[in-house]
Order: sequence, then structure tokens, then C-alpha cells
Amino acid sequence: FGSYESSDEQAVITAQRFVKEAGCDAVKLERGGTSAQRARAIVDSGVAVMGHVGLTPQTATSLGGHRAQGRTADRALQVARDAIALEEAGCFAVVFEAIPAAVGDVLMRLLNVPVIGIGAGAATDGQVLVFHDLLGIYDGHVPRFVKRYAEIKAQMVAGVAEYAADVRAGAFPGQEHSYTIDPDELALFEARLVQGGVVRTGRG
Repeated sequence: FGSYESSDEQAVITAQRFVKEAGCDAVKLERGGTSAQRARAIVDSGVAVMGHVGLTPQTATSLGGHRAQGRTADRALQVARDAIALEEAGCFAVVFEAIPAAVGDVLMRLLNVPVIGIGAGAATDGQVLVFHDLLGIYDGHVPRFVKRYAEIKAQMVAGVAEYAADVRAGAFPGQEHSYTIDPDELALFEARLVQGGVVRTGRG
């Protein structure tokens, strides 16, 4: 948030930094309206842009919190306008998040670019879930649209606890986890420390 909203120039500079410094192939912008204008500027600068409509996490507070969008005719119409604006701005794809499946079905017929859904029904061209949600990395609240395919938090906590216990007990690392040096090379190294005057008071 705050990396592209202020001006087209700021948006282009930020997007180009993602490409040059982070090696990104594209950037993603949330919502339509002004974001569509920013998307056009970024696309015109040579950077690919994906749009994002419906629930937009970075600005969720202005939408009344993390809740489904497009559940009234007026709100669904706004989602449609945002999606169309982003496509017309040159976005190569659009994410639909947390909108009724039936609204997603209608919007799919309006767009020509690929659509990725997250809580937008099964009609979209592709699906995405937050990695931490689908694997159960934490046990807090998750959105209705999430299906957990694993519950790995307990395994992660147990693994870290076992690691810490092994370190405290001196059981890790063992010889099988350590690199070796030829004894003659070790003796030569220690001799050269003395010869080179690399002598200091340490741990003994």
C-alpha cells in the first residue's frame, strides 16, 4: 500500500524497480478507478500488470473490513466497472476476490482476459489460495472461501521444539552434519597460526 497510489510517475517507478531489482515478471494492482489509470501508465512503460477487484485486502478498511463484495446490484456493478476498467487499461489478467459465485459467472462473460478466482466461484479460469491458509500454518480465522488441505502448524511447532531441545542437549549438530578436514591439514593450519603470529587470548 502506498507504492503506486499518489501518481502515475510513482506507480511506474515502483513497478520498474520490481522488475529490475526483484526480478518480477509483472505487478498486481487492486481495484479499478484510479488504479486503472495507474495500470495504464505502468503497462505503457513496458511492465505487465494484473488487476484485482472485489475484496481488495490493502484497502479492506474502506470496504467495511474483510468481507464479501458485490452482494448487492450496485456493488456488483462497481466490481464489474472496476474489472472492465482494468482490462481496458491493458491488464493481462484480473483477480476476482470474495464475490458471489453468480456474480463471478456474469463477470466472466464480460472479460476477455484470464480471470483468477479466490472466493469467486468455480467458473474462473484459475484458482488461488493463500499458502498459509490452505496448509493450516496458523490456526486463526480464515475466510469462508478457504479449504484447508493440511494442518501443519502442530508439526512445525513440534519440529522447532525438537530442534531446540537437540541444540540445548548438544545432540545437534552431530558428526554426520559437520564437514571434515584432513588431520595433516589441520595440524598445518594450527602451526601456521603460530608461525604467522596469529595468537590471541580466547576461550583457551
